[in-house]
Amino acid sequence: MAGDAVADHPEALRVERFRPQLRETYGRLHSERNGAGWCHCVAWWVPTWDGWGERTAAENAGLRGALCDRGEYDGLLALVGDEPAGWCQLGPRDRLAKLVAQLALEPDGAAWAVTCFLVVPAWRRRGVATALLARAVEVARDEGATHLEGYPRDGGRLADGEAWTGTTSLFASAGFACVRESGPRSVYRLRLA
Repeated sequence: MAGDAVADHPEALRVERFRPQLRETYGRLHSERNGAGWCHCVAWWVPTWDGWGERTAAENAGLRGALCDRGEYDGLLALVGDEPAGWCQLGPRDRLAKLVAQLALEPDGAAWAVTCFLVVPAWRRRGVATALLARAVEVARDEGATHLEGYPRDGGRLADGEAWTGTTSLFASAGFACVRESGPRSVYRLRLA
């Protein structure tokens, strides 16, 4: 998948693991220009939702920088040429204590999770999230995960701002099965081994 083009556009879209050499590219993606200059994909890293809405963009960017400084490059970037088109957060599930607690998940060191998506507005509805999820499956399998989970929002058509954990149709179309309905987010799982 890393070199495959997304079917509905001629440009070659590739999906790469986030790594130190892509920090500047990640920063360009998570910017006000893309309507994403506040979160910096740290929502699941803070210990609680209490005060989440009062955090500043600088605090969230600082936490993301600290995560990278300690080697936590927890995701995939979708790129067209050198320009970022999208992102998904990916890694061992249990490292995100808030996620495990909120969804009352049993500890499982072999479980990985896809927890967040961000697609540049110009690239939405063009297969970028699908390409990111397909690559996430490959990476999790290659890293020895026994299963990969996602926590999409349920319901019909969601506003773009509500689809940050993915949609049920995205996960279902990739072969994930709903294993538990849990309030506004369900638990979808794909067995890898």
